[in-house]
Amino acid sequence: MYPGTHAQHQPDKPALIMAATGQTITYADLERRSLRLANWLRAVGLQHGDTVALVSDNDPRIFDVYWAAQRCGLYLTSINYRLKGEELGYIIENSGAKAIFVGGAAAAQAQAWEALPGLVHRVAFDGGLPGYAALEEIIESASPLKPAREPRGGDMLYSSGTTGRPKGVRPPLPERDIADPGDAMVAMFGGSFGFSSETVYLSPAPLYHAAPLRTCASVQALGGTAVIMDKFEAEDALALIEKYRVTASQWVPTMFVRMLKLDPAVRARYDIGSMEVAIHAAAPCPPEVKRQMMDWWGPILHEYYASTEVNGITVIGPQDWLRKPGSVGRPILGTLRICDDGGAELPSGQDGLIYFERDVLPFQYHLDAEKTRSAQHPDHPTWTAVGDIGHVDADGFLYLTDRKSFMIISGGVNIYPQETENALTLHPAVSDVAVIGVPDEEMGEQVKAVIVTAPGYAAGPVLEAELIAFVKSQVASFKAPRSVDFVDALPRTPTGKMVKGELRARYWPKRA
Repeated sequence: MYPGTHAQHQPDKPALIMAATGQTITYADLERRSLRLANWLRAVGLQHGDTVALVSDNDPRIFDVYWAAQRCGLYLTSINYRLKGEELGYIIENSGAKAIFVGGAAAAQAQAWEALPGLVHRVAFDGGLPGYAALEEIIESASPLKPAREPRGGDMLYSSGTTGRPKGVRPPLPERDIADPGDAMVAMFGGSFGFSSETVYLSPAPLYHAAPLRTCASVQALGGTAVIMDKFEAEDALALIEKYRVTASQWVPTMFVRMLKLDPAVRARYDIGSMEVAIHAAAPCPPEVKRQMMDWWGPILHEYYASTEVNGITVIGPQDWLRKPGSVGRPILGTLRICDDGGAELPSGQDGLIYFERDVLPFQYHLDAEKTRSAQHPDHPTWTAVGDIGHVDADGFLYLTDRKSFMIISGGVNIYPQETENALTLHPAVSDVAVIGVPDEEMGEQVKAVIVTAPGYAAGPVLEAELIAFVKSQVASFKAPRSVDFVDALPRTPTGKMVKGELRARYWPKRA
């Protein structure tokens, strides 16, 4: 299913509502605009399997581009607009994008990409941007005729790796038309979580992330309504649940923490009785936080474990979680395999690398065959792993134990230490550096830099502030350390390899 199906039967129903302004896009609007934009993309020469890039803060026109790409067999690469110009430029160029759509705050950086040779077509959501065509003019002038066939496209989103450079996750394009069933995310939200045409879904997160983008699109595929916040604010979210009689929502644990910290009188002010399912993902949720949310909202919390690669998915409902606190559920996509470093399968209860077995290889890392091979099991090429460690119990429920690469998850956002370490290494005051995640009550983890200073530099608050500001000038601010510790030496092996597990253990309390 897709919006065109619902435009035929409920043309005036809201497909999405922008919470900050109340702007409403109906299914008829979304069908008309995405069809015309898809026709324009074909007319200017984009072919099946080509890529279009999208850089914008939350804006309803994101879904014009999303569905246009989906209905003419293109890959869509949605990029975090908060990245610096060089970081954005790398992803745009690496993706091979032939067209780019720019909106909102991203327009300020748009001129930085003019020199990219493969970027043939540039479109701005709002007119007046030099070198960019205006989206509205394109839509109004494009053909309104529906082609005989609309092959389904896909997304190619970027997931950072331990090398510090983002990697494009490129799944094979499905051999079906846009109106045909078969989408894994739609199946999960429609099946496991009960989404339907009656769903009113609250999305509090940035649409450049995989989960919010894919979930809002799944809601539209099923004929529901997505209410989209510009940014998350705890009390605003509760007010929107009441105002729109929201039935479903998706959160990261940090958002739960912030809502729980509201004054009880504020929490009691809003009627949230319409909520039927609240989903959380993206980061581990402390069991006590989840229990408090269930005490407040009732047993409606559902959790799934997946990745940008969508090589597998597990799901756990509230009743199963109460029996098995800490689990992320059993698989609904793929077969779980827990293996040791040599690839041998491990029995239940033993920690190992988490693989999902599929019939075919579910993705490749774009232009990186070596990284693709590293994600595959040494003996079973259709078993893939993204670096997480865990175990299954006797009933087949998965428990996450650790992240093999020590990726930091802060507020549901993945942060890879190597990028921050690379930036800090450039500063003359830094002799040696390690970046790790340390416990944070609200965000789950926060970024900390542990540094050995170079001769002639004095450790202390002044240098700490200077280093944090320096990192923010090099990479996106959310990747910068919140704090810096100065030490005499960092733990390394005789060959020079950082023993990050030893360093991390100094900051994390022992757990049962």
